[in-house]
Amino acid sequence: MDVGLLIAAVGIGVVVGLTGMGGGALMTPTLVLFFGVPPLTAVSSDVVASAAMKPAGSWVHMRNGTVNWQLVRLLVYGSVPAAFGGVLIAHWMGPGPEVQSFVKHALGVVLIIASLGLFVRAYLRLREHAMQRDGRAAPLPTERPDVVARPVPTIIVGVVGGLMVGLTSVGSGSLIIIALMALYPMLKANQLVGTDLVQAVPLVVAAAVAHLFFGDVDWSVTIPIILGSVPGAYLGAQLSSRMNGGLVRRALAIILFVAGLALLGVDGAWVLVSLVFIAAGGTLAWAWVRQSMGFRLFTWQEKREATAEQEHNQ
Repeated sequence: MDVGLLIAAVGIGVVVGLTGMGGGALMTPTLVLFFGVPPLTAVSSDVVASAAMKPAGSWVHMRNGTVNWQLVRLLVYGSVPAAFGGVLIAHWMGPGPEVQSFVKHALGVVLIIASLGLFVRAYLRLREHAMQRDGRAAPLPTERPDVVARPVPTIIVGVVGGLMVGLTSVGSGSLIIIALMALYPMLKANQLVGTDLVQAVPLVVAAAVAHLFFGDVDWSVTIPIILGSVPGAYLGAQLSSRMNGGLVRRALAIILFVAGLALLGVDGAWVLVSLVFIAAGGTLAWAWVRQSMGFRLFTWQEKREATAEQEHNQ
């Protein structure tokens, strides 16, 4: 068993436990870029590992009642056949370097889209907090809001997400959840995560079955992923109450963007320049966005002020 791969799986599992996303978006490019796994094999092995892991988290949300089953059904109507279709498209291109190149470049594009989507998600949450603080929006009700399903756009989201997962293994925990935020802003955070996680189970199972049918899965890769990511995700969940999840998600967005550039074949020097530019420029831009909405430049400033005020009141 590859110890390096096992350690990487633990680390990625920690990120998933901290943020609720990033499994396929981090694991597949890690396998391709750092372990030399062929793109199609990396996608297949990661999808099968996800199919083994996602039901556990889904059961927790089902037990807690934080799943909108109507949205799950609509998403599955589109995602399950599309996941099969994504795998079929990859194999329709034929064996050899052509399909590997296609999957690698498709993964790069999806990672860049996913990274931009994470920033959009953070912006939407910050704007929502600003509106509630200023009294321009009513606080979310304590009871589950009555969400009116929008069948056509929801099914379309399922189709796009399923196609991306079938092709690249990325989308079930990043692209779809961002689309749900835009379509159903009244969904509470736990309902958003629960609905996305439950709908991802039949989605990744469908993609896994298709990959198993074509024999793309490398069990020497899949087994270490499962063995490492499960305890890693548990550890990340335990750390989530002590660490700034928003900061981790922003770091994840930067990593995904840079990994996407690398998979698209961008020269290593430009990838490094992009990393420095995005890390520095993105931090300053996010600080400006926070200030423009009436927040402190950085969250640590707000936490320090809150702690000082609490100590003063005592």
